[in-house]
Amino acid sequence: MSVSYWLDKTDGTAEYDIVIIGGGIAGHSLCYWFQKIMPKMKVALVEKGELGSGATGRNAGFVTCGSVEHFNRLVGTHGEKLALEMWQFSEENLKLLKEEVIKDPSSLSFEEKGSFSLASTDNEFIELKKSADLMRRLGIEVDMLEEKDIQNRLGAIGFVGGIKYVKDASIHPIKLLEELYRISSRKGVDFFSQTEVFSMEKSGDKRILKTNKGSFLCDAIVMATNGYSSLIHPFFKGKIEPTRGQILAVEPVDIFMEGPCYANFVLDYFRQLPTGELLIGGFRQLDKEKEQGFSDETNPTIQKALERFIEDHLPKLKDKRITHRWSGIMGFSQDGQPFIGSLPDDPQVYFLGGFTAHGLGLAFHGAKTLVDAMAGKEIPHWLSGRRV
Repeated sequence: MSVSYWLDKTDGTAEYDIVIIGGGIAGHSLCYWFQKIMPKMKVALVEKGELGSGATGRNAGFVTCGSVEHFNRLVGTHGEKLALEMWQFSEENLKLLKEEVIKDPSSLSFEEKGSFSLASTDNEFIELKKSADLMRRLGIEVDMLEEKDIQNRLGAIGFVGGIKYVKDASIHPIKLLEELYRISSRKGVDFFSQTEVFSMEKSGDKRILKTNKGSFLCDAIVMATNGYSSLIHPFFKGKIEPTRGQILAVEPVDIFMEGPCYANFVLDYFRQLPTGELLIGGFRQLDKEKEQGFSDETNPTIQKALERFIEDHLPKLKDKRITHRWSGIMGFSQDGQPFIGSLPDDPQVYFLGGFTAHGLGLAFHGAKTLVDAMAGKEIPHWLSGRRV
């Protein structure tokens, strides 16, 4: 996010009411809600690479409820009432996506097959049972699985038990982004890819966003930059940390998995696509130090662990060809919950980020929450950027 004297081409200026920085799921969701809630606003989105080239185009496509922790731990930290509110926020995210965007599920590879959390140890299974008991008591639909159920329904071995979150889903994240783009662009939102932000400046009651393609003069800026937020403004240092995730893909085989899965306290995850390929990611705990920062590269230690996971737990994929390996930068917040609000030193610069590996499950509702707040509604305290 720096500019060389030789590359400074910020002569031209375009004028908008609102400019959004970031072309991932958060930025596209903001475009959608601005054109729906504030249709008279002239809105632009700028993205330093191709649209969706960040975390949105590099995740596994889980649209799951909750957060990075098992539900019993969420209750232990926040209490039952707030933990349930957090869970219901993500349930509403999926409901809104279905009502507003997903009109043709098959065209987006959208499936509502639930998701599974699997335990490879008795201790984790005890935790999952506690979570299931809590969730059922609070009205959240879950199923219990024993070892044989996992083998029969998921084709996975080496797990002692698990639970199924019945209402979770999965999707092709770029097809979802393309659908949001089509809706918003038809409504007059302008998109600028390959447009990198250099600085945000004040100009009276206006804001100037300087980029490599010229300047944007606007009334408000919205940062939908997630893991990259601290590169633009120091407020986010220590609040939203750039954290790298690793994934690999295996060639297609006949469908054998009932739905997407988490394992090892939600640190690792895998799913079979409708076309038969398997995606598996996670294991950042094996090399945490190297998996911090903005460098986008694969990590041999973690990639080997992903291969071993297949060998140990997914016998139907033994000796199958690995077709892709990649990494992506996510934004991890201090407490695992998103940050929504405006900068303390500039109320005309807003932000949405810190999804902690759950962007598809939180960003659409999060974007509506921010746009509603700009229209006068209150942001729940647990989502507020001022909470820490």
